Amino acid sequence: MTIPPETGTVDTPHADTSAVNVKKNHAADGRPRDNNDPRNKQQRGNQPRRDRRDVHGWVVLDKPIGMTSTQAVAVAKRLFQAKRAGHAGTLDPLASGGLPIALGEATKTVPFVMDGRKRYRFTVTWGEERDTDDTEGRVVETSPNRPDVAAIRALLPQFTGRIEQTPPRYSAIKIQGERAYDLARDGEVVELQPRPVEIHELTLVDQPDTDHSVFEAECGKGTYVRALARDMGRILGCYGHISALRRTLVGPFTENDMIPLEQLEALCNRAASGEGSLADALLPVETALDDIPALAVTRADAARLHRGQAVLLRGRDAPHSSGTVYVTVAGRLLALAEIGNGELIPKRVFNLTGLTASSGRNERD
Repeated sequence: MTIPPETGTVDTPHADTSAVNVKKNHAADGRPRDNNDPRNKQQRGNQPRRDRRDVHGWVVLDKPIGMTSTQAVAVAKRLFQAKRAGHAGTLDPLASGGLPIALGEATKTVPFVMDGRKRYRFTVTWGEERDTDDTEGRVVETSPNRPDVAAIRALLPQFTGRIEQTPPRYSAIKIQGERAYDLARDGEVVELQPRPVEIHELTLVDQPDTDHSVFEAECGKGTYVRALARDMGRILGCYGHISALRRTLVGPFTENDMIPLEQLEALCNRAASGEGSLADALLPVETALDDIPALAVTRADAARLHRGQAVLLRGRDAPHSSGTVYVTVAGRLLALAEIGNGELIPKRVFNLTGLTASSGRNERD
């Protein structure tokens, strides 16, 4: 089973919940539980509940192989006891690397990360094409041919720039309301139409043996690396599929920002015992807005924006440009806003009350 990378909703196995429901709906002696019985309500009320809190910022998990993106978000949410969390770009269970997780008000900035460039380092195994375009799929084509370095390098320009790419059959794209990977698993023939994607750079970085080639790719939103391996294998006449994948860049987040799961858990455990702060693991909410101009306003204008009211831009320091900006007051993020017709119009207002990134993390390495 494969969880589609890069875009779309994570597909997770549907667990058998029948045993869980039996335990939940029956008493210890096996008789059906009366949910209106006050004794049962009291028993449920005595169970400890962990209070959720307001946590705002980004944690860039160096996701380990074998974990789904949904599981990673759940772990981060639990460690921070955060009320809200989400991720900016699905990463396969078989892949490792950068999974930016937005906590609290950072979830309002997820689209800016999703729209950013992504960089991958991946290994293609030649000689087999699989129905999922990775190692977890069924072999559908084989070939004894193997490409040499010269043939591979000669091919790369065809996959650089704006190209047409047909997504994998096992992808999160919807067909008449159904996910393509659900239809494929049900045995239906999935025909997806090619669509334009942008591959800014594609490089062959290693050829450890005749069966494997290692590449690095920097691409835009919607690009499937699995499809890239599939299509290269077909043109080279040898077939191919992804056998290793690591994401090293997502929007503004690089490998320097990543924190391994073990390190994050250790930091959270130390913070729980009073030996540190969870804020040290966070990057500021505005880190996701690195490519957007910033505009500082007065406290009086900030109060208007916070109420959802537009602010007139006057004076010699008023910006002459138009478009999206992020607004700050006294160095603190206030809102996302649009400049137009001499006005600053708030679109998303931030409420950063609660745990935020420590001041030292505002200066990135």
